[in-house]
This record gives sequence, C-alpha cells and structure tokens, in this order.
Amino acid sequence: MATVVIPNWNGMQWLDGCLGALARQDTTAFVTIVVDNGSTDGSVAFIERQYPAVEVIRLASNTGFANAANVGIAGASTPYVVLLNADTVAYPDFLSSLVERIEAAPADVAAINAQMLRLDDPDCIDDAGDELSWYGAATKRGHNELAAAYAQEREVFSPSGGASLYRRDFLLALGGFDPLFFAYLEDVDLGLRGRLRGYRYLYLPSAKVLHKSHGAALALERYVALVTCNRLLLFAKNVPAKLLLRHAPKLVFGQVYFLLAYARPWASLRGYWSFVRRLPDTLRKRRATLRQARMDRVDWDAWLGHDRPTPSLVAITKARLSRLVDRHFRPSVPA
Repeated sequence: MATVVIPNWNGMQWLDGCLGALARQDTTAFVTIVVDNGSTDGSVAFIERQYPAVEVIRLASNTGFANAANVGIAGASTPYVVLLNADTVAYPDFLSSLVERIEAAPADVAAINAQMLRLDDPDCIDDAGDELSWYGAATKRGHNELAAAYAQEREVFSPSGGASLYRRDFLLALGGFDPLFFAYLEDVDLGLRGRLRGYRYLYLPSAKVLHKSHGAALALERYVALVTCNRLLLFAKNVPAKLLLRHAPKLVFGQVYFLLAYARPWASLRGYWSFVRRLPDTLRKRRATLRQARMDRVDWDAWLGHDRPTPSLVAITKARLSRLVDRHFRPSVPA
C-alpha cells in the first residue's frame, strides 16, 4: 500500500531507531527503501546486517536529499510514498494513520504531513507543516511550541519532506523533487509547485514521529550556502513577476536579515553565486511551472502574508551591524 523512502547520508547513528520503529508499526502493508548517498560510516553494512528486509539503493556519492528522494520514488510501485528522515522515530500507528487519512481525502489532497515532535522534548513541535513568507523565510509551523496547541487537523501550505505521505501519481506528475535544490527547501518547492496546479495538503496530528532536528545535517557553512541559494531559487522559479516586484522590498529586506543572522558572509556569498550559476536552468523551469499556475494574488497573499514581525527583523539587523562595527571600526580600550 505504501513505500517508505529514507534518504541517508552518514546517518548510521540514527538508523536503528528509525528502522526499528518501522519494524514495530501496527501494519505490515508497506515496504521500506533506504537510498544511501555514498555514506562512509558503515550505514549500508549495518542495514544489510540488522534489517535485511529493507531494500537499499546505493549511490556512489552524495547527490543530495532531493535526488535521493527521487531515486526512492522511482523505485516505488505503491500508490503512496512516505518520505521519512533517517533521524526520526515513528509512533506505532504512524503509517496506518497516514494511509487511512489519505484514502478518505478528496483527490486534490496530494499529501499528508505528520506531526513531527522534538526527539529531545516530545511535548514540543519540531514541524507541523511548512510555511513561506514574503520575506523569503521558509519556516516550520509550530517549531518549539507546545504540541498541545497543534492537536487539530488543518490545511498547511506545504508538507515537510521529513515525515509526510504523498500520492505517488502526484509526485510523478510534478517530476518529483527538483535536484537544483540539492538539500533544504526542496520540499517547499514541491509543495509550492503543487499549489500552483491546484493541489492541497493536510496536517494530521494523530500521525506522530520524533525528530532529531538537523541530526543528519551538513556542516554550518555548507548549510548557509545551500539555504541562501535555495531561498532565491524558490521565488525566482515559482513566483509571478508582478508579485516579485510588488513584494521586492520585503524580499530584499529578508536577504539582509538572513545575511546578518547567519553571520557567515562568505558562505552567503557562495550561496548567491550558486544561485547565479543555476539561474539559466531556473528560468527554463520557471516558464514551464508558471504556464500551469492557477493561484491568483489573493491565494498568494493568503498563504505568504503571515510574515514574522518586522521589529524582530530590525532588531537583529541592528544587533549584527553593531557587532560588526565593534569588531572592525571601534578601537579597543586598553586596560
């Protein structure tokens, strides 16, 4: 009925928890595929030794989360695909709850987002569906808030690729995840492309996983470069020109905010350069994406209009600027 696809890159420390939890599901109507991105930590040998029923697809090198997910989707033959991070621990009814809900949902509901709880604090949300704002911020809904406040099913802007069930025909119709993103925000890009075609997504709090946020993450410098590039890709590829111009001040301000918030200027510059290099492919994909767009301005603003408060952006900008001035321009006072 469902195929669980787990992209993995050097995540052996998490695999026993993840695969062990899947082995304890209250249903057996699923298969599991681990797509290994050239791990060097013994992940493949561990799976083959401890979980021989799990199919492993080996890639020669780290091709990124997006490509690994696509390889797993291509290997699935079931009507549903569950994308799961390696650093998760699923509750016993996780899969059965997702499948039961998608089968009762109308055809325009393309995915169901599980409730992702913090592994180190299960009373708090890690991710209850992804959101996007005109500042360019793609955020986890409910992150670090009490799970009790997120106990109701509701529609969300985009499902998180960390623990969501997708209709396989939806994934194939959209061409899967975009490898241009490599890792980070590829799930928001897919969700946005689906919305442009009229699809919807639900958040299901009864389907739960524990998640060690960034448990299998890249080094900080690499993360900053990728996220900086991918935020720009997300908007350049999917947002109509009139809306980009209308919200340009917020988008530019958001870039300044993230540049200062991360305090990794060289990594951010590498991200901007990566975006420039990917721009020809991005514009080609943009034309194809927007030809099929159904969202009007009201829909865009309804989903992207919940910006974080401007004062918080101003505050962090001032704090970073002050720190830069102190570091580079104000002489130290001798003791």
